[in-house]
Order: sequence, then structure tokens, then C-alpha cells
Amino acid sequence: MPDVMVVGLGPSGSCAAAAAARAGLDVVAIDRRRHAGTPVQCAEFVPVMIERDVSNVEAATRQRIRRMLTFVEHQEAEETPDFPGRMIDRITFDRLLAQEAATEGVTCLFETTLQQIEPDGILRLSDGSACRPRLVIGADGPYSRIGAAIGEVNRELVETRQVTVALTLPHDATDVFLRPDYPGGYGWLFPKGAVANIGLGVLAEERQRLKPLLGALHAELVASRRVGTRATGLTGGAIPVGGRLRSVGRIAGMPVLLAGDAAGLTNPVTGAGIASAVQSGTLAGRAAAEWLGGRARALEEYEEELGELFDPVFARALRRRRKTLQFYQSGSRPDAHALRAGWIASPLYWAA
Repeated sequence: MPDVMVVGLGPSGSCAAAAAARAGLDVVAIDRRRHAGTPVQCAEFVPVMIERDVSNVEAATRQRIRRMLTFVEHQEAEETPDFPGRMIDRITFDRLLAQEAATEGVTCLFETTLQQIEPDGILRLSDGSACRPRLVIGADGPYSRIGAAIGEVNRELVETRQVTVALTLPHDATDVFLRPDYPGGYGWLFPKGAVANIGLGVLAEERQRLKPLLGALHAELVASRRVGTRATGLTGGAIPVGGRLRSVGRIAGMPVLLAGDAAGLTNPVTGAGIASAVQSGTLAGRAAAEWLGGRARALEEYEEELGELFDPVFARALRRRRKTLQFYQSGSRPDAHALRAGWIASPLYWAA
């Protein structure tokens, strides 16, 4: 009977587990993967503000980013000069966070899945063990079983596909490609030293188009002599884009907190979620410790704090996203003006 069970050892789960253990709690964390961080399912860009929350992010950094270039349809790039961030090695990043949790005393169990949640709150695991923790933190991604158990499900998703290619020349910008052929998403080229991640996201119901669309984008970049022809490291996955879910619930009287993708904490327009995963995970771990320490409103305050941090930004993103999607729903396609209005680097996006 651990104090806290954390399901998922991505950035949100590792940060939650570490924060709870740091407060003196007995914490067990499980993850279905063999190792933290694999397979990589994101473009690996993090904003500069993550430095406040992850002190050793430099160890996982592969390149600094200075600016953003936005390519609307096939027009010339529009530059956002002040867009600082880092391209990280996601495997290294996740393993650093998982190691920090282990150092704090968390029992980290990899290749272990949650098999069943029984009506009395007992959690049965794939290794044959069972436990009834005092509190559960669901950090198990966009298809969270813990979230489903409390009635919170990410229903709006974007599917992504990404390859790694050689970068012909050094590049210090994140490149974003906005086109009507990418419904609900966008294409990207994110440099990572000598290589770059080229990827694309679209509405989940359009996922069958990902392979040919990404192939065409890669071919364009090869023709412009920006990248090499050989693509490696094929990956992809789902990103929740429907906004924040209710992040506090109960299973058979046992308190449950959600963090990261499980709580819908990815930007509905950009899909960015690493920084919010770290932030929400840390807050969840602290809230768990405070509640188990006798602070009655700690869980409510966790929900309130997530709302204060994310709701204003996500509300605008959802409005812009849904306005762009209306074109497809009406049988038409967004023009260049509409695409700009739906992207964060454009002044149109921030207009009232």
C-alpha cells in the first residue's frame, strides 16, 4: 500500500513521482516501456522557460533555437525573430527525469502495465502484483486509463508522423508549414545539430494521409537542398488538442490526479506539451503530498492552479483552431489569411 502510485514515467509522471517522494511519501511509479523516453513521439522542441523547472535541461540539449520561420502555403518565410528555445534529445531528457525520481526514492517499475482497476480501487499490475495506494496520479498519456476511470477522456486528437534526416546547412529556427492540405495540424522542420526532425500532424480521422503528405514535404525540402534524402527514425503518435480536462477525481473513494497529456495539457494549436507536462507533474506531486499531509483543499487547489496556468492560453487556441476547422466542416478549405489567423506567430492570432 504505497502512499502514491504514479502511472506513466514520461516527463509529467517522473516529475510528479519525484515531487511526492521529495516530500517524504512512499511512491511507486510504473511504465509500460522498457526504458524512459523511447520511442520518441514528439518534435523535441521545448521553450526557454523550461529552464526554470528542469535545472539539468542543458544535459539533454542538442541545439539552441533563436527564431521561428512560418511558411504559409508556398509563400516566402515569415520570420518571428524572438522565439527562443531548445532542441532536446527526448530520450536523454526523459531518462534524466526518471533517474531524478529514482534518486528521490521512487520505486520505478518499467515494462509494467496497469492491467485492471477493480471496483474497490485495487490496481492489478502485469507483474502479478496488486496494490491499493492512498492516491493515484495518472500520467499515462493521451489515452489515459486512469483518466477514463474517472470519466475524463481526450476526444479531440491529432495524429503525427515524423522522420529524422541529415541537415545540409546549420539552422537556428523552427520551421512551420501551414497548408490547407494539413487539416487540423501543420508540418515542421526542427533542426537538431547535424540532423533535423521533419514531421506532420493532421486530424485523427485523416491519419491515412500522413505517409504521402510527409513524403511530399520531405521531397520538397530535398529539392531545395535543405536536407538529405535518407529518412531514419520513423515515429509518431497522438496529441490531445481538445483543451484541459477535469484533473481531479476519485476511484472507489481513492483520490486521483491527472497530469500532462492525460489531463489534456497540450496547446490545441501547436501541440506543445513537454513544458506543461513538467509543470503539471510537479504540481500534482506536491498536491498529493499536501493532501496526504492533511491539507483538505490541496486537490481542489491543484485543479484551480491548472486552470489559472493554462485555461486563458488554451481558450484562445481552441477558438482559433475551431474557426480554422470550420472551413473543412463546411466543405471548403482555409486560405492564407485564415491559416495565418490560426497560428501563434501571426499578429492575426492575437487580435481580439
